Amino acid sequence: MLLVLVALEVPFGFVYARSELTRFSNTAELGAVTFAAVCEEKLEHGLAADLPGIARGYAQRTGSSVIVIDRWGRVLTDTATSSAVGRNLSSEPDIAMALRGRPATGISEDVAPGDKVLFATVPGTSSDPTPCVVRTVYSMAPLAKKVHATWMALVLVAVGVLTAVALVGFVFARWTTRPLRALEQATTQLAEGRLTDPPDADRGPPELRRLAATFTRTATRLQHLLQAQEAFASEASHQLKTPLTSLHLRLENFEPHLAACAQASLNEAIGEVGRLSRMVQGLLALARLENSAITPEIVDLDAVVADRAAMWTAFAAEQSVGITVTGTSGGQVWAVSGALEQIIDNLLSNALHVSPPETIITLAIAAAPADGDRLPALVELHVVDQGPGMSETDRKRAFDRFWRGADTHHDGTGLGLSMVQRLTDAGGGDVTLLAAPGGGLDAVVRLQPVTTARTRNPSMSHRRIAPTAQPRRNRQPVGRRS
Repeated sequence: MLLVLVALEVPFGFVYARSELTRFSNTAELGAVTFAAVCEEKLEHGLAADLPGIARGYAQRTGSSVIVIDRWGRVLTDTATSSAVGRNLSSEPDIAMALRGRPATGISEDVAPGDKVLFATVPGTSSDPTPCVVRTVYSMAPLAKKVHATWMALVLVAVGVLTAVALVGFVFARWTTRPLRALEQATTQLAEGRLTDPPDADRGPPELRRLAATFTRTATRLQHLLQAQEAFASEASHQLKTPLTSLHLRLENFEPHLAACAQASLNEAIGEVGRLSRMVQGLLALARLENSAITPEIVDLDAVVADRAAMWTAFAAEQSVGITVTGTSGGQVWAVSGALEQIIDNLLSNALHVSPPETIITLAIAAAPADGDRLPALVELHVVDQGPGMSETDRKRAFDRFWRGADTHHDGTGLGLSMVQRLTDAGGGDVTLLAAPGGGLDAVVRLQPVTTARTRNPSMSHRRIAPTAQPRRNRQPVGRRS
């Protein structure tokens, strides 16, 4: 609309200014011709003394200043100043042209210094040579004021039209985008775990109404599927524990009645049942993690590391393995409620599983170097063992579900590190496995410090995820990949 207004109004303004100037010039020249005829008649009848009065009357009526010049170029009367009477102006270009019988009209700043004026200089033409010349001078200020007023009117019209168009466009945009904003809010709610305010499918353009209806159906179906999956996980946790426990007890009851040659097979069967139980528990924990709406919280990393190190120290001492905490203070970090404890428990369990006697497991806290994508720097937690370590290929696959290295004992489930990775990702961090200096494995957990800006939604549920690896006697480590 702005371009249309410019294309229409700017040419119109220039054409109007030019036409007004042409009309003004023609009017001034016609009036000067008429007045020159009157002056010529007065001079022919010897009434030159009447010229000053006639000139003053004409000047007052037309708003101009008038000069009458005789055939020799001398001023007979000047309404602007009486001192110019008798002065010879035959050398001035317009006067010279008029004395030769040719009128001159134009705009000049020389005729009236300091003011832009329109002059019309015409000769009396009833006889030859020219009996007299009349010059009328008009100020351009009234014409300029009129043209400026027209330009202002055009600007006001443009502003009014643009305002009206903007209001109409704003109302139309609000009508169009209101369903999009409702969809955005509904998408945010669905991403947080539950759609409580579905978008209204009765507002906005037809395409957006259909989109809102389709989105609501899709979201409802997804919620039903998630609820069914969560219900299945909850029911399976109860239905599978009982028969597995019963099977374990029945296998143990066979021990007094079996021959010595079958004892090894029985022990392997009992071990497989135990591994199956731990695998079921790990799968259920992963299902609960993926189906739950979780929000990172502020956690004291130093306190959690000290607590878990103290918890595992006694258990590690039974295997002649030490646990030490080093590094700087990690401060407060973002983590899912209960997740940091579970991460450390799983990593310590795996490290203890492969640590030879008389070795040390190190828990080290350090600051990760900042880069372009991580500002400020992340906080790193290193869990370093002195075991056999892992190859680079095994370290890349270690976080896959159910994957275990070729040299791994068969009591692991292959779910521990998957759980660690998902818990770390849920808090906005990441976890990697590196080769430790001098041998062994360095599990590096990177966490976001509290100084990192995060958006928290209090409506999201905060679910504490029960740890799957806790120190206890006669336990089997969870999910070691080595």
